[in-house]
Amino acid sequence: MKIKTVGFIGLGLIGGSLAKSIRRAQPDMTLIGYNRSRASLVAALEDGTLNQALDAIGDGFAGCDVIFLCAPVEVNIQCMKQLKDIVRPDCLLTAVGSVKSPIHRAVRELGLSCQFIGGHPMAGSERVGYANASDHLLENAYFILTPTEDSPEDMLNSYRELAESIGTLPVVMDPEEHDRVTAAISHLPHVIAYALVNCVRRADTKDGMMRKLAAGGFKDITRIASSSPDMWEQICRENRGAILDILRSYEDALKKMEQAIAGGDGAYLHREFEEARRYRGDMPQSYRGSLPRSCDINVDLYDEPGAISVVLAILGGSRINVQNLEIMNNRESQDGVLRISLRDEETAEQAMKVLQRRSYHVYRQE
Repeated sequence: MKIKTVGFIGLGLIGGSLAKSIRRAQPDMTLIGYNRSRASLVAALEDGTLNQALDAIGDGFAGCDVIFLCAPVEVNIQCMKQLKDIVRPDCLLTAVGSVKSPIHRAVRELGLSCQFIGGHPMAGSERVGYANASDHLLENAYFILTPTEDSPEDMLNSYRELAESIGTLPVVMDPEEHDRVTAAISHLPHVIAYALVNCVRRADTKDGMMRKLAAGGFKDITRIASSSPDMWEQICRENRGAILDILRSYEDALKKMEQAIAGGDGAYLHREFEEARRYRGDMPQSYRGSLPRSCDINVDLYDEPGAISVVLAILGGSRINVQNLEIMNNRESQDGVLRISLRDEETAEQAMKVLQRRSYHVYRQE
């Protein structure tokens, strides 16, 4: 299967990043797209990502070899109904959402099993929209492919090659297994982060002291609670069964932890903490996972006038744009830590190298 023309329906963070990544890796491909918001289409034309922008889902997609559906599941299903009588029989249709079972059921009902393969690039950000898309967002991320029982082998191989060409790591999985795995390592953490933030919000003092002092570990583990509420409401509805299964398991683990704390069972607590520490330590650090990685760097500073200004001047001199700054006040040492938020992973790595060359101690929070 030769891929020459690729279509995109939805140019948000993931759709836009896919399009930009393919443009970088395969500059001769023809990329066409449709997006409900005209502004994203205009931006994609102006930056050279798209060759053509379409006003509607129609005959303009008839010549595509691959079409990426990058909208919520319900929208993707409606789009496939529109595309069914338009696209060629050998056109690969793929939906890149993080829940696969509902879309696979719809594909069977529509009779499109011979030309559909689900896809899920396991990378993201708390930020949304084409403006935050990047041609490096998906690099070193696992790209899960979920073929149907009828997906042709050459179509799967072509999809795998396309995913590899943009720097991702394709893995083939059953759609139900995919949903169970993502429920555990992506969906549950988001549910927990939202619940934990709201737990602290409700317990906060009248003068908001918990919110004021929250930093370090609390902000690290709840960072993903800044993600889109609309998207996560949809995901929780679409993957309800798998999320409930792992959520009940988590509730059981919390209950045992509660009993150990109440009973002073230090041996149990230590064993749980140690096993968790070891398991997390065995996780690969070089690959991007299902949760968006922080694009923050930490810089140790001496407590002296102008220290922050010097750091910003160094970064500015290297044309590195800083998105946010935070002074970490809850340290026991007399020196401070400046947490700097950058736009993306590439910029964060560049900033680290620039500051390290100037003898600053710079590190990431793993």
